[in-house]
Amino acid sequence: MSSPLWPRSSNEIDPFSTPDIYYGHEAGYKSSPNNRVRTYSTHQGVIAGGTFEPQRRGSHDETSMIPRRFLIHVESTLAHLAKQEDTDNNWQITVEDTGPKVLSLGTAGSGGYKRFDIRGTYMLSNLLQELHLAKEHGRHQIILDESRLNENPTNRLARLIKDSFWTGLTRVIDGSVIEIAGKDPKDWTADPRPRIYIPVGAPEQYEYYTKVAQDRPEIRLDVCWLPKKITPEVVRDMNKKPGLLAVAMEETISPITGQVALKGKPFVVPGGRFNELYGWDSYMESLGLIANGKVHLAKSMVEHFCFCIKHYGKILNATRSYYLGRSQPPFLTDMAMRVYNEIQREPGAKDFLRTAILAAIKEYNSVWMAVPRYDPVTGLSRYRPEGLGVPPETEATHFTHILEPYAKKHSMTFEEFVQAYNYGKVVEPQLDEYFLHDRAVRESGHDTSYRLEKVCANLATIDLNSLLYKYETDIAKAIRIFFGDKLVVPEEYCVGDMVQNHVETSSMWDRKARRRKAATDKYQWNEEKGMFFDYDTVKHEQCTYETCTTFWAMWSGLATPKQASRLVSGALPKFEVTGGLVSGTEESRGEVGLERPNRQWDYPYGWAPQQMLAWTALDRYGYHEEVQRLAYRWLFMMTKAFVDYNGVVVEKYDVTALSAPHRVDAEYGNQGLDFKGVAKEGFGWVNASYVFGLQFTTAHMQRALGTLTPWEQYARATDIFSPIPESLTPPEVVTPPY
Repeated sequence: MSSPLWPRSSNEIDPFSTPDIYYGHEAGYKSSPNNRVRTYSTHQGVIAGGTFEPQRRGSHDETSMIPRRFLIHVESTLAHLAKQEDTDNNWQITVEDTGPKVLSLGTAGSGGYKRFDIRGTYMLSNLLQELHLAKEHGRHQIILDESRLNENPTNRLARLIKDSFWTGLTRVIDGSVIEIAGKDPKDWTADPRPRIYIPVGAPEQYEYYTKVAQDRPEIRLDVCWLPKKITPEVVRDMNKKPGLLAVAMEETISPITGQVALKGKPFVVPGGRFNELYGWDSYMESLGLIANGKVHLAKSMVEHFCFCIKHYGKILNATRSYYLGRSQPPFLTDMAMRVYNEIQREPGAKDFLRTAILAAIKEYNSVWMAVPRYDPVTGLSRYRPEGLGVPPETEATHFTHILEPYAKKHSMTFEEFVQAYNYGKVVEPQLDEYFLHDRAVRESGHDTSYRLEKVCANLATIDLNSLLYKYETDIAKAIRIFFGDKLVVPEEYCVGDMVQNHVETSSMWDRKARRRKAATDKYQWNEEKGMFFDYDTVKHEQCTYETCTTFWAMWSGLATPKQASRLVSGALPKFEVTGGLVSGTEESRGEVGLERPNRQWDYPYGWAPQQMLAWTALDRYGYHEEVQRLAYRWLFMMTKAFVDYNGVVVEKYDVTALSAPHRVDAEYGNQGLDFKGVAKEGFGWVNASYVFGLQFTTAHMQRALGTLTPWEQYARATDIFSPIPESLTPPEVVTPPY
């Protein structure tokens, strides 16, 4: 085995291999369970001359310098384990189960004769997971390394994310999977079927998918041209035939025909039930992918975003037809430059970055600095997507409480009113206003929150304008450093009054950044409170909701060192709780109850994007101790839930509670909970937050996390605990490493 005391032989399998290797055909190469070695007493004595004096054994089990292995019959052990330990019958072993929390297994070295007790929730739940994996790989009897059961939980979760979870969340769109990916789970029409829309600029894909449909008529694939001009009316009418939108593909040589063929480029989805490419989820996932050395996936997702901007005009909320009018928080420039930093010595790297910057310029000008999102009075931008009627990705019954009074007003059935309203046969300005803001909340990525409810489309949010400031400074930097301060814009990326071969320079983007900085200082910075706030462009007043996105101004570099100091000393204590950063303050959220339920982007919930952006923000300005503390809190909460609840990793957490933080009482529930036996995907940006966050911690911290040591205990033991002072001298600002 892999041990400094007992080197692993060449025909043995790494005990931490992925399941397909560990339980696959190669598993047969494990040493025979009957190949025993001499075992020694647990109490060895040393006599003169350095020889061992045998003493009485201290355990009923063999002990040796070789790590322990167990000989297990999969089906019977799994059945016994579930019956004894899974007392609530939910296919998981957690701290809430009331079994004896001990199971005896036969050791492989004794041919199953000698027994050893597996004790505690963590080891037993790991055993349950391993048995499920072995069963899925067709194994009836296995030799299981104890190191897979008592593995340091920090190492285990990081390993699962790197080796298994990313694989479980990786998708491609091409003919090999189109019957699955092309069938929309939100297709509530009378004849749901796989369907894909191809933009007019990609005729090669139309030819490709048409041939797939001809060769495989049984899948009933509907291949459709996407209209050249996308309007709200077009998107509404497409709801009768919802479908997948084509994404980037690459040319490859078919091993069968030897001819050039198209193949889908991979991307990572947020959760296991998704098959389409998502917007800001992809950026957050890329931080973890790069940390795990999977740069090719992050690069591929940048290329998909460039394809979307080129053909659909924007990075979409997701690549389904009903999202064509809606974008999401823009992160393309930072994502592209992080990828470029990893691949800059590879062939084609400069062309990759050039395409990404050109795409970002087009998106910036045609989406965020154009009507209806741009507010000319303040010079700031808003989430304000176009659309008609009820958001099509939700069942109309989702809005029953909103729509029923209007149906009664017009003496219509619910279904009749929805149809009439969607097509303008009845006009209800108040309802138009409601859905305008509903669409804007969804575009913001923060659906839903009392911060944004019924007002989002009017808000110049600090998060969006921080992101656009980052676009402006990133584009200026890229043009200046990588393109000789002269970037020629080809016709396909020209918008507005641009003409072919238009030239962009860094000074143009520096001026844009300075203007936005001046506007955010004027409208969004609150000197008295020492925080950035959203600004209502209709009421012409600053909002009062205290949101964790205030730290995005530091992430983007928009905040001055003095403003950053105020944010750390005054704002950070408002949001820091047991499990990291909470989305908003309890005071801003207000009272909740039956009539006013919790919203998932409000207190007491915390989300991975808020943590990762805050860590990066604080690190950028030199607040390294605060970064380590916040990262430790989040990682500890995740690790404890992982240990206590059968390896669970979920979409969001109640960061105010360390007991079952994965249980949330808000709309949409929590993704990542619904698994039997073993979790195989986690959740995209939460996976990323774990491996990304570990980069901010020391080896000592990681060992403490593995022993489930709370932050306060760790800080006292290492003598680094100190409350956040009321005022801090701002350290030197550190620029990102690209």
